[in-house]
Amino acid sequence: MSPYTIVLADDHALFRGGVKRIIKEHADLEVIGEAGDGLELMQLLKKSNPNIVILDISMPNLRGLEAAREIKKMYPQIRILLLTMHKKKEFIQQGIAGGADGFLLKEEADAVLIQAILAIRQGKRFLSPLLSQEVAELLMGKEKPELLSMREKEVLQLLAEGKSNKDIADLLFISIHTVRRHRENIMKKLNLKGIPDLVKYAVVEGYISPH
Repeated sequence: MSPYTIVLADDHALFRGGVKRIIKEHADLEVIGEAGDGLELMQLLKKSNPNIVILDISMPNLRGLEAAREIKKMYPQIRILLLTMHKKKEFIQQGIAGGADGFLLKEEADAVLIQAILAIRQGKRFLSPLLSQEVAELLMGKEKPELLSMREKEVLQLLAEGKSNKDIADLLFISIHTVRRHRENIMKKLNLKGIPDLVKYAVVEGYISPH
């Protein structure tokens, strides 16, 4: 039987190494690629066709939640297991609503990572055992309407990471004029007064980690 192929996406190389060691203990599982940020992941998927992507919610350049939505849109056959250190309910709701097949807390990776992969391989959903019944019930509720478009979320994250308009234009292959327009729309939609407010919003919503 062909191995079940996996791509890992996490900006911490040490964590990716730990996940790979766990996976290598199972002959029918194989890591075929790694990415350190969301944009790198999307480029990698143009060249590879894994059965499942295991990705961190908080990554540079393109957050895992947005990457998951893009993957499901472009490659609906690929399964997604989201990893995170956060227990914030909104992240979980957005992840599952965005098409993720499973949600695992990083602190449980050593113990139940293989269980999660095998459950998803069998066509099941997987929810971290440490998440409460209250959270599980939340996932059955209605998804909050999205204020920002996918592209606006990308620009928001990159601005919060300190990238210039030119940097963003180069990363996303768009014009500086388009970046400025997205920036104006973001500020207006979120009622933000400047970059400090934008950074605070990005931290609270999990686009970037607090320093």
